[in-house]
Amino acid sequence: MADVAQVAVIGGTGFYDLLGAGSSRHIDTPYGEPSAPVSIGEVGGRQVAFLPRHGRDHEYPPHLINYRANLWALASLGVRQVIAPCAVGGLGATVSPGDLVVPDQLVDRTSGRVQTFVDTGAVHVPFADPYCPGVGAALAAADPAVRQGGTMVVVDGPRFSTRAESQWFAAAGWSLVNMTGHPEAVLARELRLCYSALALVTDLDAGTATGDGVGQEEVFALFRANLDRLGALLDRAVAGLPDPEGCRCSTWADGIELTY
Repeated sequence: MADVAQVAVIGGTGFYDLLGAGSSRHIDTPYGEPSAPVSIGEVGGRQVAFLPRHGRDHEYPPHLINYRANLWALASLGVRQVIAPCAVGGLGATVSPGDLVVPDQLVDRTSGRVQTFVDTGAVHVPFADPYCPGVGAALAAADPAVRQGGTMVVVDGPRFSTRAESQWFAAAGWSLVNMTGHPEAVLARELRLCYSALALVTDLDAGTATGDGVGQEEVFALFRANLDRLGALLDRAVAGLPDPEGCRCSTWADGIELTY
């Protein structure tokens, strides 16, 4: 397939559209169907592919998203850089609802998710730094309110954490909790894509909040309230993305025979 977009945005909870009247591509992959057809349109003066992570109508819960098909579909369009907005819970006093954070570390607490394209052979991807510093810097430069740094722990869901779990995560020094950031990030790395999460704090997780803890409606409502802000930020960030040529996110595989 000819290259049609070098940048992609994977929309998270509440973020199902970015491009309005952009064209749509149905893409078959060796791993099945992606969450939805991929929309192609202009953002920040560049052609951008947009894919709603949960589907157009949020039909896929976090543990049943076909992450491999999603990333493969984007790569097949020529995508080299991926911005991944997502809703997260805050795990301590360092973040508040409404904050935008570009995390620099990830902890995987999921189980049972297929998290690699490697089905045979020896391909070991370096993942010490899971996010692309170049894409992250472009996101931070697009809005002075964006905070850089922090660890996002990813849980299976679809339930929210117990108080004990979120207190445990916070005590470990982790600042954000999410349900979709893994295996998305490592699959992007295996495909040699530059990838960065853009986390919108929608709530304080149960262990740091009083009352009944977080509920679905408040998460969705806060994300909806920030859609215009996210759209404007992404427009500026896409325009400011660096040239991905030579980035370690891609060059890690130079000289390695990939088996997928």
